[in-house]
Amino acid sequence: MRKIVHGADTPLHIAVVARPEPGPNEILIHVAAAGVNRPDLVQRAGFYPPPPGAPETLGLEAAGEIAAIGPGVTRWKVGDHVTALLAGGGYAEYAIAHEDSALPIPRGLNMVEAAALPETVFTVWANIFEAGALQPGETLLVHGGASGIGTTAIQMARTYGAHVFATAGDADKCALCEKLGAERAINYREEDFEKVLRAAGGADVILDMVGGPYIQKNINLLKDFGRLVMIAFLQGPKADLNLNRVMMKRLTITGSTLRSRPVKEKGRIAREVEQHVWPWIEAGQVKPVIDCTFPLSDAEGAHARMQSGAHAGKIMLMADG
Repeated sequence: MRKIVHGADTPLHIAVVARPEPGPNEILIHVAAAGVNRPDLVQRAGFYPPPPGAPETLGLEAAGEIAAIGPGVTRWKVGDHVTALLAGGGYAEYAIAHEDSALPIPRGLNMVEAAALPETVFTVWANIFEAGALQPGETLLVHGGASGIGTTAIQMARTYGAHVFATAGDADKCALCEKLGAERAINYREEDFEKVLRAAGGADVILDMVGGPYIQKNINLLKDFGRLVMIAFLQGPKADLNLNRVMMKRLTITGSTLRSRPVKEKGRIAREVEQHVWPWIEAGQVKPVIDCTFPLSDAEGAHARMQSGAHAGKIMLMADG
């Protein structure tokens, strides 16, 4: 099969390798489309190694047709169309997934749209709805609202009945956030999101992928018993903090990564997502926002697009031909 080979200082390029074979409780997906995510860029730079046993090939989500099944697989059969969360390997013609991390393609979605779901939807569910314990009627602030995770978080929280605010880097991205359901999108280049949110009464839950100077501002604007959930640190993991407000307001600060979680845990999240989020998607209340697509052979172009920060929504790879 053909797959993308990466290195920190070399362009992404195609190599021909042996097709993998599924092991116990694994499925082999003939990949029609795969998502490009910021962790792919971090892994390429040498700072996000795959967990033990995972392929070195980039790619954390894919959709396609099952080409083979391993021993013990009970839910799936050859020919089924699925989308799956991967430990790696999505930038290839074939990818291995554990059967519990795969889900059926939601009705009404094509392969590109379906491949855009797992990494974002699993992340949003695990961090906003589980760790953040968002409730209907509460206020959620989403940083990076025009990103793949941000656009998904806005829609899922709004569908659930929460009030949503978002930050983004220009007027067009702010307009997109509001179109997706944010009551107010804040251009962080022109306004202080802390002042805006405090004037609006504060936030119950904040999803932050920025870190750095945002951390203290987040603490300042959270309501009593508020929850700050960290999932990335685009401006660094360190900050000079005054934690007095954490005690006085009884705040919770938490965070997580998805890739390193045990297979059993990912399977549990998949079942929750299928039960709660798939109906929203099939009803048209939540839909992946696709910025652009690239052929697999131009994965380098896809990474350049993400590195530029100009994208809004998901960047996708499609099978060549």
